Parts: sequence; C-alpha cells; structure tokens
Amino acid sequence: MLPQLIAIAMLAQTPQPFPKPGERPPTSAQRPPVEMPAQAQRPAATAEPTEAALGVAVYPGAEFIASYDAGKGQRYYLFGTNAGFTEIVNYYRTVLKQKGDLVYEEPPIQEFDTGKYREDTMAFPPSVTVKDYAWGGAAGYMNPKRGKQPARFRTIIQIVPAPPE
Repeated sequence: MLPQLIAIAMLAQTPQPFPKPGERPPTSAQRPPVEMPAQAQRPAATAEPTEAALGVAVYPGAEFIASYDAGKGQRYYLFGTNAGFTEIVNYYRTVLKQKGDLVYEEPPIQEFDTGKYREDTMAFPPSVTVKDYAWGGAAGYMNPKRGKQPARFRTIIQIVPAPPE
C-alpha cells in the first residue's frame, strides 16, 4: 500500500524541466506565476471583524480563527468555541429569532439564513452555520494558531455576511 501511495504522490507533482548542461535555471521573473485554486488559498490576515460588519452577533467568548475569500466579493469568517453544539444552536435560535435548518444529523450541522440569497451577486447565502467538531468522540477542530489555547475547538461557527450593497 505504501509504495502505491508514494507512486501516486510522485505522479501528482508537476514536473519541472531540468536545465541542460551549461544552462542556468530560469529566474523567478522568467517563470510563469503559479496560481493556487481558490479553496487552497491561505486566509487573509485580517483583523477580527466587528458584529456590525458581520451583521450578526458572535457567540460570547467565541474566538476568531480566520476569514476566507468566498468569491464574488464575499468573505466567510470562522469562530471557534468549546461550548457544546446544542448550546450554540440555542443561542442563535434566540438571537436570530428563527429555528434554522438541521443540514446534517451526523455530524450535526445547523444553518441559519440571515439574508436573501442573490445568485448573480453572491457566492454563498448570508448565513450562520454551526458545526459540531466533537461529534462521535472526535478531538475537535484544531486551532490553527500554533501554541495557542485551546488546542482544539468543539464547535465552529461560520458567518457569511451579506456583501455591501
């Protein structure tokens, strides 16, 4: 099995031509730029968003993790907490005055729509999504901030605000 994985990994790499004898390797200015797919891009180093910018309250004590480009001028924001899934869902049911939709039962994911989705101008509907990362005994969502506590989050809150008009 291991030799097959190594072979697959080697075949998945983009081959780079070796310079011919006496030839110098191309400089970075001569190489074509390498573009990463949108889902592989690193999060932008943005400051923690305000509730006014998000258009929705953030669960008290939830820690801002990162924001990502969602496309079409939208961003989504991740917050982590060690409060339980049910507690977070009940909080947003109260704050948003709606039941929300249970998207998946296992692992539990609850979504609350917070605005009207316009397909022509939005990549994602404005929403708050809550996911249980400790479901089934899982260790939780790893904190991407190395050496910071908590090391893992039981529950992740994703907020997609409506784009500016």
